[in-house]
Amino acid sequence: MKQEPTAEQIEEQKLYRTMGVTEDEYARICELLGRKPNYTEIGVFSVMWSEHCAYKNSKPLLKRFPTSGDRVLVGPGEGAGIVDIGDEQAVVFKIESHNHPSAIEPFQGAATGVGGIIRDIFSMGARPVALLNSLRFGSLQDERVKYLFEHVVSGIAGYGNCIGIPTVGGEVVFDDSYAGNPLVNAMCVGLIDHKDIQKGVASGIGNPVYYVGPPTGRDGIHGATFASEELTEQSEAKRPAVQVGDPFMEKLVMESCLELIASGIVIGIQDMGAAGLTCSSAEMASKAGNGLELDLNEVPQREFGMTPYEMMLSESQERMLFVIEEHNEPIAMEIFERWGVICRKVGRVTDDGRLRLLYGGEVVGDMPVNGLVDECPIYNKPSAVPAYYEANASVDTTAYPEVSGVEALNEALLKVLGSPSVASKEWVYRQYDTMVRTSTAVAPGSDAAVVLVRGTNKALAMTTDCNGRYVMLDPFMGGRIAVCEAARNIVCSGAEPLAITDNLNFGNPEKPENFWQMEQAVDGMAEACRVMNTPVIGGNVSLYNENAKGAIYPTPVVGMVGLVHDKQHITTQAFKQAGDAVLLLGRTKAELGGSEFQAIVHGSVEGRPPQLDLDAESSLLKTVLSLIQAGLVQSAHDVSDGGLAAALAESCISGHIGATLDLSAEGLRTDIALFSESQSRILLSVRAEQLEEVKARCSEAGVPVEGIGTVGGEQIHVRVDGTDALDMPWQQAEQVWKDAIPCLMK
Repeated sequence: MKQEPTAEQIEEQKLYRTMGVTEDEYARICELLGRKPNYTEIGVFSVMWSEHCAYKNSKPLLKRFPTSGDRVLVGPGEGAGIVDIGDEQAVVFKIESHNHPSAIEPFQGAATGVGGIIRDIFSMGARPVALLNSLRFGSLQDERVKYLFEHVVSGIAGYGNCIGIPTVGGEVVFDDSYAGNPLVNAMCVGLIDHKDIQKGVASGIGNPVYYVGPPTGRDGIHGATFASEELTEQSEAKRPAVQVGDPFMEKLVMESCLELIASGIVIGIQDMGAAGLTCSSAEMASKAGNGLELDLNEVPQREFGMTPYEMMLSESQERMLFVIEEHNEPIAMEIFERWGVICRKVGRVTDDGRLRLLYGGEVVGDMPVNGLVDECPIYNKPSAVPAYYEANASVDTTAYPEVSGVEALNEALLKVLGSPSVASKEWVYRQYDTMVRTSTAVAPGSDAAVVLVRGTNKALAMTTDCNGRYVMLDPFMGGRIAVCEAARNIVCSGAEPLAITDNLNFGNPEKPENFWQMEQAVDGMAEACRVMNTPVIGGNVSLYNENAKGAIYPTPVVGMVGLVHDKQHITTQAFKQAGDAVLLLGRTKAELGGSEFQAIVHGSVEGRPPQLDLDAESSLLKTVLSLIQAGLVQSAHDVSDGGLAAALAESCISGHIGATLDLSAEGLRTDIALFSESQSRILLSVRAEQLEEVKARCSEAGVPVEGIGTVGGEQIHVRVDGTDALDMPWQQAEQVWKDAIPCLMK
């Protein structure tokens, strides 16, 4: 075993700084220990006090989120949140990031991100039923970006397909802002009966602690601190910090752990995610108010001569920690032997509140659990309004030269549909197994994915959403929009929004302008969650996302799940049949800031994003859901990226049928009426004979509604104030929309 630096060398050479520990934090650690930490101890403290594990820069903001509600069974603080869906059943879900590992080693970075979020779900006792992802990359004109994109998608597909969990939805956005620092956020959704809910607690003094899964290696060491610093040119040297995943082993671990939980003998269970054995042991002890003693000689190891430091900080994948009563050991051992999974007793629960590490019969680490978990300094970072934000206040986004005439407007629509961010993501999701387990009712390509709840008449709708441009231009309004767009997608699928999980992807919080973005976005999200009645039940914070040009666009991704009370209510965006009437609910305004039209046609991202009235949004969603549940809606589609023109084209393409619209611009320029991304708008199609009833219901609820056209024919044909504006075969739009990403990836 290699010689490690002494406590004196750590202090003299300030080795703790290389682990992300500041001078003040080191002094506080010495105070908590009553002495200088040894190498293993400073390593343990460094990962437990990293932003990734302790949220030391973001915790004050996270407290602003609403986290409780009538349906919330488990909120933030556990492996995943849990929401009641009736009949003693619940949905379990969470989203997490693997951004920095994916920037260095995209295949394994993305794959292990999927593996980690799956473990969060089944550690709660739930059966994972669906995966989603939210991805951000730089421009596809860049060869490095193509490489990252291709291998991230392959990593996600490789892991999810092998383990047998369908990848049913998500989003992919391309923008130079994310060059060099892609965002790879993975979400997992599971189902559970109330009686089977587990928590990660190490209870019962003297109870044994067991390690489950493959042996520990040297991969992933300091992964948590790696995720808590900016990526630089030197980051490539940290490739060994990226974990290596094995989905086949994860399948065995998942099935054996679910069987163990079903046996009823588990007291506490938690996955070894960020910071590996360190975080799982310390957090389980902390939640129970106990201590934990680990004999590191008993930890299965796949590499020779591993040190206590390496074993504690390794983030080798597919590993779990659980606590049972000793007399139940034969039951546990029989289960894991039958599944061919290693299960080893590695410690015991103690009553002294210490995390004590033994190796070779000696104590090599002795730290207060409270100090590791609860005593991390919490920072209230200074914030400052960025100069760009103030400058954007005076930008008139309606002053661009008007795009007019059928030929020019057709070309503009094709440019928007051909933008990789708007274009079909079939190149991505055709690599995923979306139908495994045969419960997928709506696969990728509509507003939200829908998965049936077996044995019931219910289903779950799920989505991930965020527009980073909006959040950059106005973080408060962008945060609001992220929540409301997710809710809109859920409702358009026939579901009642339940709750959200979020992934807050931001730049370096030590830069006041970045922290201001985060502060404002959280406030906007929190306000929207209260009005939408969608509490935050868990999530992840990923900071220090920067490249040579500065911070990425602030991207607080919202993962939302909704309940379809009756699977007959499941709705998609596709137009269904000729003769159906087309309606636009909501009001279109002159709002091009942050729009796809602004970026693609006019080559700029500036001004203010669309504004959003939460009361108007709430009324819209309640009305549309009631219409769907009354059987009055044939299709529903959120009007978002690309505006009404893109939404219309997508509904035509999905339904393989054209439509003719006759719009009133209500004083707007034609190009603005078509491509504005005003919020709180939904495109509906209804049976012709039910048109008046639908309009009456909308008017009664105070929701703006306009009958704007009819489904049918081969053309996407739009007149605005009686003048032709768009006219093209839906097949032409489809070809551009479908070919955009494959052509760029050649």
